[in-house]
Amino acid sequence: MSLSIKLRIAGLAGLLLSPLAQADFSIPGFELVHTVPVDTTLGTADLRQTGAVWIELFDGAKDSIDIGQFYAVDHPGSVMDTVIDHLEAAGKRGVKIRFLLEEKGIRLSEASTLERLRAIPNLTFRVLPYAQLSGGIIHAKYMLVDGKQAFIGSQNFDWRSLEHIHETGLRITDAAVVGQVQAIFDQDWHAQAALADKQPVPLPAAGEKPVRTGNYLVASPQRYNPPGVGDSQLELPRLLGEAKKEVRVQLLDYAPLSYGPDRTRPYYAVIDNAVRAAAARGVSIKLMVSNWNTDKLELPYLKSLAVLPNVEIKIVTLPEAKQGFIPYARVIHSKTMEIDGQVAWVGTSNWLGGYLDNSRNLEVVMRSEEMARRVGELHEQLWEGPYARALSLTDEYPAPHPGQH
Repeated sequence: MSLSIKLRIAGLAGLLLSPLAQADFSIPGFELVHTVPVDTTLGTADLRQTGAVWIELFDGAKDSIDIGQFYAVDHPGSVMDTVIDHLEAAGKRGVKIRFLLEEKGIRLSEASTLERLRAIPNLTFRVLPYAQLSGGIIHAKYMLVDGKQAFIGSQNFDWRSLEHIHETGLRITDAAVVGQVQAIFDQDWHAQAALADKQPVPLPAAGEKPVRTGNYLVASPQRYNPPGVGDSQLELPRLLGEAKKEVRVQLLDYAPLSYGPDRTRPYYAVIDNAVRAAAARGVSIKLMVSNWNTDKLELPYLKSLAVLPNVEIKIVTLPEAKQGFIPYARVIHSKTMEIDGQVAWVGTSNWLGGYLDNSRNLEVVMRSEEMARRVGELHEQLWEGPYARALSLTDEYPAPHPGQH
């Protein structure tokens, strides 16, 4: 039986599982967590849904919950509505909650959601203008419970991320990685306090060299990484440089450009150079991006990459939900990579400038055949499914308008 058929059968079975069913794929210290967009033929019966995992984390919290997010949006009757109920219950039973939000995420957030969060007992809410530190933003999406568990992934604190967007993350119990994630949160929490008091923000102290074996955390921007946490902007090209046979990548968008409100997009070739170098030495590159990646500036770069030997690019378009158009939803948002069936990468960053160079993002590298296989299968389910189409070098593509019907 082919892998695609097995995954299809597993997907159907997954739709029958209750949200809290304990079907999960994990390796020691790391559980792979996935949001299956409703009203699709996709399914991952062996992976738990994001909302169920967040609820479990909040319900198990005894002392503390720390949450770092880009923005926050709830919707009545949604899974996120229930998640926030459980966060509130944790606060009511005395769990100390710290919620750190990116300043630029305020305008993306729902005012009623922020008001609801601020009203939770024992919750301290802070807004960090990360641009004052590095010129970037808090783009990471992560949380910690009792300093013993963490969650890192593409999932924003957004009801759509729990129901209507293809997302991938990790529930982490590996003590070393959890400790590093905690150090990152504490660094940014204290940075917010320093900026609020108009005091200089100290850089983290120098310390041990980053780990590059086994399973480990990397983050950005490098100058605000605690001791022992590697630099994402160095590690991603380094891993691509190790690839020998095949690299599978899934992203919201990809381009050797930097994001920005003025859309001038200065050239940023750090990742693109590594991808092209891998293809040039014979590595098969299978890059899958969303249909939001077809604007007039990004599309020519995708086409210039697709003409190269050993490179295949597919664009994924998810169908509209049965309930009708939902702004900024129905898209693939996972940020994953699998290399040679040996290495898996699950993170929070898009592959554009402005993310790994100056914004807060977290990525987990797992040198595990089991995790690499499962991340590769998750990629293949979309790659071989009905929503992915090979990028045409001659076709014109509509400009993406994710917020408009």
